[in-house]
Amino acid sequence: MSGAPGYADDSEEARLQFKTPRAKLIEEAQVAIRHDLARFPRALAAFEALQNDPEARAHWDMSNYVTMRKLGYNDHGRVHAFITGAASMTLTHLLLAGGVKPDLIESGIGDEDDVFLAVILGTMLHDIGNQIHRVGHEAHGVALATPILDRIMTPLYPDTFKRIKVRSFILGAINSHDLVPPPLTIEAGITAVADGTDITKGRGRKAFKLGSVDIHSISALAVDQVVIDKGKDRPVRIHVTMNNSGGIFQVEEVLASKVIRTPLRPFIELYATTRPEGDEQILNQVRLEGDQFVMHLEGGGVVAADALPGSEPPQS
Repeated sequence: MSGAPGYADDSEEARLQFKTPRAKLIEEAQVAIRHDLARFPRALAAFEALQNDPEARAHWDMSNYVTMRKLGYNDHGRVHAFITGAASMTLTHLLLAGGVKPDLIESGIGDEDDVFLAVILGTMLHDIGNQIHRVGHEAHGVALATPILDRIMTPLYPDTFKRIKVRSFILGAINSHDLVPPPLTIEAGITAVADGTDITKGRGRKAFKLGSVDIHSISALAVDQVVIDKGKDRPVRIHVTMNNSGGIFQVEEVLASKVIRTPLRPFIELYATTRPEGDEQILNQVRLEGDQFVMHLEGGGVVAADALPGSEPPQS
């Protein structure tokens, strides 16, 4: 997987893009996140502590093992955590520059530093509950994240009263990132939308190579690039470039639903276009053999998948 996060020198020009191939993605995401947090010492300290925390790293690895190896889903581990973390920072900068007040500020509980801290921790830990099971992974994530948050935040917040209040925003983001229940705060909405932006084919290719061939993996292969930057009429513009119109499933089911069903809905412009040279062919032929679809890929490979898989929610 590879990635090319790009960012500007001030919040009003904040811009991030992820495209495939995505080599050295974690390293590039680290650079982007550190740049975005340079003016926010608490949030930067929290990020550094989190990425070096052995418990968090184990959670990311085991979440990836369960989702990819046991369920045949796409990446839900450390790479996904860093991609969505970088996306959440860009979203936060753009929203603040556009005059949007996150709930931590609106409530009088904290300042911008607290907002960035809550968003980066909530976003990077949002999927760790998958290691227990996909079903209920949001609530599992809340339980698993709490001791990590306490360990990271206690040195940064001598005032326990404030620390617990800020922590509640993080736990709320983890619990609602998949829209069940729907996010209630701007901070939680940022986590959900950042999660929804990780839909490029570099993420879907892993699941595809492991034999998970369904609408989720096929549509993920059809998304080349996601760019987050300043909107024309709203604070944020998200532009998805597809190599095949089949990618619209990812945009509609994963990303658009997270824009529509969060408090960020009034602040985001969402566009999806196919590249100028037209659609790329992903499959040459699909035929039914017994209870399996046999798919002939554009590159010459052949993959079989169950024709009647269990019903699955969108994978984000």
